[in-house]
Amino acid sequence: MQSLKEFFWFCSGANISLLKRCPTDASKYTGMGAAVFFTGILAALSGGYAFYTVFENPYWAAVFGLVWGTVIFNLDRFIVSTMRKKQGGWFKEIVIASPRMLLAVMLAVVISKPLELRIFSKEIDRKLVVLEEQIYQNEISEIEQRYSDQSNALQNQISTLKGEIAAKTITRDQLAAAARAEADGTGGSMQRSAGPIYQLKKADADQAQRELDLISNQNLSIIADKEKEYSALMTEKAAELQQIKRNPWDGMAAQLEALRVLGEENRAIYLANIFILLLFIMLECTPIIVKLIAPRGPYDELLEVREHFFKNHNLEKIAEMNHATHQKLKYLVR
Repeated sequence: MQSLKEFFWFCSGANISLLKRCPTDASKYTGMGAAVFFTGILAALSGGYAFYTVFENPYWAAVFGLVWGTVIFNLDRFIVSTMRKKQGGWFKEIVIASPRMLLAVMLAVVISKPLELRIFSKEIDRKLVVLEEQIYQNEISEIEQRYSDQSNALQNQISTLKGEIAAKTITRDQLAAAARAEADGTGGSMQRSAGPIYQLKKADADQAQRELDLISNQNLSIIADKEKEYSALMTEKAAELQQIKRNPWDGMAAQLEALRVLGEENRAIYLANIFILLLFIMLECTPIIVKLIAPRGPYDELLEVREHFFKNHNLEKIAEMNHATHQKLKYLVR
């Protein structure tokens, strides 16, 4: 039990020899060290899961998780151990501790995200299927949109050319019908004959036929080229659509995006994410907060005395060295 307590003292960054002389502060630093240690454990689990999500290798994930947990543990221990309870107002202590609090909040965000992904993994997997289908459909829509302008233009040109032929055909048919009606007496002058009026109408019908033949020869050739161009365009479009594949979309970035969408769609998940993040922020900031709100104790007094002693000792050594150097210079000058 004593060895476990001393291990937590080590985690808190405290001077164990001094802390043994201050039993009233022992529990405070035990709790502080435990918070630092278990934060490192959670960081190791979080980092290992994040690495496994990316590379899907359990051995490398375990190694990376241990390394990441050690890094976070060392940072937390450094943050706590570098804070000192000084004589002075609480505002000054908060100002001094603010950079450490900011670092603790950043670490909490980094640690909490992979664990959030694990907690909501089932919901995220279902949402990833939907998002993957949306991406697939968006790729199809982009290709179709890219080809639609060209295909619509070709279809409009073909329709215009066919419309010109159809209009000429209608005109030719109307003039030919009028000539036949004049010839058989069912229209025009209502007299059955092939007289001058019929000849005029027949000439108009023949002229319309010649115009129809001319525009048909011209337009049908152009229509054939346009239809070949349209067919080649559709073949190219079909080949590009065929190349689209449903690639698995399940990486770390995809899971974070799915979690974000779930938070926007489901308020319960959004609030759960907020509370999980706040929980890790509190875990990260707990040792610092304890340092800030705890009164100055015997350990702080002894630590200040020890540091003051070493500071004065160093100053004395520097003064002695300076004095010795000064004496040597005086001797050399003589």
